[in-house]
Amino acid sequence: MYHCYILLSSKSHIFYYGSTQELEKRIELHSSGLVQSTKPHRPWKLVWYGSFSTMKEASDFEQYLKSGSGRAFAYKRLISDALAKDVNGGRSGLPKLSERR
Repeated sequence: MYHCYILLSSKSHIFYYGSTQELEKRIELHSSGLVQSTKPHRPWKLVWYGSFSTMKEASDFEQYLKSGSGRAFAYKRLISDALAKDVNGGRSGLPKLSERR
């Protein structure tokens, strides 16, 4: 099984999109700082993952999520709860979602 996943940085409040065959091992690498691109944004929290039959399907979905329409889809359908909790609980300078109009 192959997986596409979305991580949320508790430090910088950014999302990271990736794909892998060994999800638990890959998240451990991100969390331990062994992935150069995600090291400065630790700690990471898994907010969504999907499983696919082939690596190509997982990789293609990862690439879609990194596109403009894919990010919009992810924010609306996959990570809206995590985004709301992040905005309401951590980001400074932004009004709470319940206060936005």
